[in-house]
Amino acid sequence: MAKNAAEVIAFAKANKILFYDFRFTDIKGAWHHVSYHVDSVEEDTLKGLPFDGSSIPAWQPIHKSDMQLIPDPTSIFLDPFTADPTLVVFCDVWDIYKNQAYEKCPRSIAKNAVKYLKETGIGDTVYFGPENEFFLFDGLKVRDAINIQYYELESSEGIWNSHTDMPGSINTGHRPGTKGGYFPVAPVDSQVDLRADIVKTLHKIGMETFVVHHEVAQAQGEIGVKFGTLIEAADNVQKLKYVVKNVAHKWGKTATFMPKPLYGDNGNGMHCHQSIWKDGKNLFAGNGYQGLSELALNYTGGVLKHGKTVAAFTNASTNSYKRLLPGFEAPAILAYSAQNRSACARIPFVSGEKAKRVEFRFPDSSANPYLAFAALLMAGLDGIQNKIDPGPPREEDLFELSLDEIREKGIQQMPHTLREAIEHMLAGKEIFKKGNVFTEEFIQTYKAYKFETEIWPWEGRPHPFEFLTTYSC
Repeated sequence: MAKNAAEVIAFAKANKILFYDFRFTDIKGAWHHVSYHVDSVEEDTLKGLPFDGSSIPAWQPIHKSDMQLIPDPTSIFLDPFTADPTLVVFCDVWDIYKNQAYEKCPRSIAKNAVKYLKETGIGDTVYFGPENEFFLFDGLKVRDAINIQYYELESSEGIWNSHTDMPGSINTGHRPGTKGGYFPVAPVDSQVDLRADIVKTLHKIGMETFVVHHEVAQAQGEIGVKFGTLIEAADNVQKLKYVVKNVAHKWGKTATFMPKPLYGDNGNGMHCHQSIWKDGKNLFAGNGYQGLSELALNYTGGVLKHGKTVAAFTNASTNSYKRLLPGFEAPAILAYSAQNRSACARIPFVSGEKAKRVEFRFPDSSANPYLAFAALLMAGLDGIQNKIDPGPPREEDLFELSLDEIREKGIQQMPHTLREAIEHMLAGKEIFKKGNVFTEEFIQTYKAYKFETEIWPWEGRPHPFEFLTTYSC
């Protein structure tokens, strides 16, 4: 790990690096990169690298396209997939016109959120432990045309292949089945070695892992990655996605973190464990419910109160809301409980004050991790500042409640669509604008980007199921 530009250069020389690969994240959460040969990089180079901001969706107009990448020396790692030795460097984006961190750079927004936390005096560090689930499929076919809407996913683990002749092999009949993947041994779990390869690759780039297993759905997996500070955790999500997708590609598979690719089976979540610390002390530990402090409960109350607003960033795709259905371990009811996986906020059973935390289970990996974590933090801080009571814990199986019962109990639910989430975000945007963390320009840009690239295109397309229900009208 380097501390400054000089140490980055020294590390590159020691490891015989041939290329530097500078990476940054766009609004959606996609990684972009630009490479430099080692001979063209000096210490001064690492002060700022020019790039065209107008070529990144929803960023700069063409007449103000010049931007700069500011490399972060503390974020380097060796790319495990390139043919030549390549050093990856995370970058923030600098606005040369306003002479400040770019207000549409998600990583800079996340840093602003951490800065705001410190300015409030509440804490000096916030830890996030995201759990990113994923699918490993054999292939995807998709068509989107004026007269056809079609997709088909394939997996040798799919229950739909029970009667299929497998090319070059036999049909063993060993499959997890729908909701049966948690977590039988091989040969029912066919992805043991692939996940092991992912884990070994993660360790090569300096990431720490713990639990590794098949998840509930067929073809679904999870690899637990050690928690970190907000920026570290968001960086690690980007690295995890990169490694999972590329190792799968090497194995002739295709990986996806899409929230709900299979109808009728569990989807992919990004459960987020969170705690705030100050002077080396966990402020979430206390004598309240399940060993939580009043501060932790107020933080939880803030996230639950603003859950519909936060969803615009934590559940950032139209597909996200197909996952948030009862019965698939994806809670949509804004309540909290101990060990209860049907509640949006769960208090894990842990030993010791340092491990006390709250797990929010509604986010998914279609979110930009920098924006999602920043939004969760801002909502939680509002809860602390305004002493928001999260209400009584809900110990019952919330998936069993009818809509009438939910209404009678006064329990709020997550939005049902991305449009609804964006509209709630616009109505409740003031919590994000505190400390100038999310600016008005960014919020309006985000709204327009989501409507133009996802909401309107999705709303305007007929769905195959509609032909079953409506064609004969």
